[in-house]
Amino acid sequence: MKRFGVLTSGGDTPGMNAAVRAVLKAGLNKGYNVLGIYHGFKGLIDGRIEQLQYPDVHNIIDRGGTILRTARSQDFRSEEGQQKAVEVMQAYNMDGLIVIGGDGSFNGANALAKRGICTVGIPGTIDNDLGYTDFTIGFDTAINNVMSEISKIRDTMRAHDRVGVVEVMGRNCGDIALWAGLVGPADIILLPESPMSWDDAAKQLMVNKLKGRFTSMVIIAEGAGHADDFVDFLKQKTDVEAKAVVLSYIQRGGDPSTADRVLATRLGAKAVDLIEQGVMGGRAVGIRNNAIIDVSLDEALNTKKVFNEELYRLNSIMSKF
Repeated sequence: MKRFGVLTSGGDTPGMNAAVRAVLKAGLNKGYNVLGIYHGFKGLIDGRIEQLQYPDVHNIIDRGGTILRTARSQDFRSEEGQQKAVEVMQAYNMDGLIVIGGDGSFNGANALAKRGICTVGIPGTIDNDLGYTDFTIGFDTAINNVMSEISKIRDTMRAHDRVGVVEVMGRNCGDIALWAGLVGPADIILLPESPMSWDDAAKQLMVNKLKGRFTSMVIIAEGAGHADDFVDFLKQKTDVEAKAVVLSYIQRGGDPSTADRVLATRLGAKAVDLIEQGVMGGRAVGIRNNAIIDVSLDEALNTKKVFNEELYRLNSIMSKF
């Protein structure tokens, strides 16, 4: 019987379960046994593997997190750990492996591909920081979660004539801050890719106050600094009263959006198609211009993320008036 494995790795993201569900159902449709690997690459090395059945994925498309759990593995970073993973896969007679995660997970998948394993990566990260694909699974849910929280925070900031400074995730990619800030809306968005300095932001907030706009919303991506530090900066430079809010894991939890469920389903099915084809060298699935594509893992990892300057300029216009 043909069989392949599937695991989730790195940070959890809404839509991972939808992807696992799609992988299993598409695999069963093609006559595969699908093996669920629990706790990521660590579980692969430790042999935490069970055959998945339809009841395992029943009613999980709407659940956040991952039923396969996730973990980071220091052992897998070593040559010995990677070889052990290969030996475990051979022991289970796996024809391939589907890895759902971000760039760190893709690096792990690529390491196995270079050892002769048929591997396919599915982009699952709220950061949307993989340049080869327009969107990653979980990003849409994250920005909707942030947008909802901005609305609540603005209510209480307005009641006290304060500036709200909201810190969001994204590592060195500002997409969460940019997209959520545009429609939140935010008066100022501080991004690792943007030209606005903290001095310029402070001056703009002072101008807003002088114009009678006592309440402003600032969204800061974690790659551009921390909300608490920016609030301290404002205290030193201005008389603006500001409060910091760090959204943290609120962004990563909760039910995946419709867009993420659809994307996860499409990418999961495409990944199984590639496993069936026996692609060697490692592939990654993604979406461009609403079309499902696949590229080599090397290309997926080395494609530079392009900053969306159009959205940034648009927010500058929207926040003027």
